[in-house]
Amino acid sequence: MRITHTMLQNNMLNNLFKSQAQMEKYFTQIYTGKKISRPSDDPVIAMKGMGYRTQVTEVEQFRRNALDAWNWMDHSDDVLDKATKAVQRMEYLAVQAANGSYSEDERISVMKEVEQLQEQLVELANTKVNGKYIFNGTNTDKPPINPTPDENGKYHVTFGDGDGLDEIFPVQIEISKGIKIPINVSPEGIFDQELFDNINGFINALKNDDNVAEGEATIDDSIEALNKSMLNIVNGRAELGARMNRVELIEDRLAEQEIIAKDTMMKNEGVDFEEAVTNLLTQEVIHRAALSAGAKIIQPSLIDFLR
Repeated sequence: MRITHTMLQNNMLNNLFKSQAQMEKYFTQIYTGKKISRPSDDPVIAMKGMGYRTQVTEVEQFRRNALDAWNWMDHSDDVLDKATKAVQRMEYLAVQAANGSYSEDERISVMKEVEQLQEQLVELANTKVNGKYIFNGTNTDKPPINPTPDENGKYHVTFGDGDGLDEIFPVQIEISKGIKIPINVSPEGIFDQELFDNINGFINALKNDDNVAEGEATIDDSIEALNKSMLNIVNGRAELGARMNRVELIEDRLAEQEIIAKDTMMKNEGVDFEEAVTNLLTQEVIHRAALSAGAKIIQPSLIDFLR
């Protein structure tokens, strides 16, 4: 086959273009830090990368969910701590008022403090975080306790089957694949109607100087009732603490999973900079050698002879 001048020229140009494409490939790897810039460069790496990226995204979302869970639980724990102190103070006042040595003015002072503590409990039970009531389950737009007392100064709950209106459903957040944790504390057994009935009975006993009607609670009765309510709050806080410990363990595992997932994704997609730089320099040498050889192989044209 006769090799023409045009064939030599075209072959040289094609090879030079291929060489330039290789240099552009290595330069892009160094610039972007990625082995490939489009799926067609390496479909296997691209497919694996999609899976690894999805895994990283999931772990990052679970970590954000865990942060939301911590925010809700931390507020709940703080509220229960303050509620425990408030009920403890009421119990202490009940013990003091039950000794029979308090004057009427002293009982009235105790009653006023208990009323303030009761209002504080209502405010605690109706705590809102990011515009949501945290002690009313999924009914986050409604307070668990009616903030306005009735004509007798008695507060009423707005949940459950008793005086309440809404059933309590737990607020659950998925903080790991297939693992959902209830993050709220139910008001049932803690900020329930029994608690406010006990406080109201204590206030009436103080108001009437313990001369209560038959069937109504005395100050002595209030001591036992308030102690029971305090233990309910403590038990609720202990149960919340157990869930917080579990969330902490899961969060630690998620942090490790995120590191592993990102490292695996980087090994799959990330470029070895030392190797890429070496390849670029090597390709540059090859390209210069090809230019030099091509200049010698291509025969002079007629124009060169006419100079």
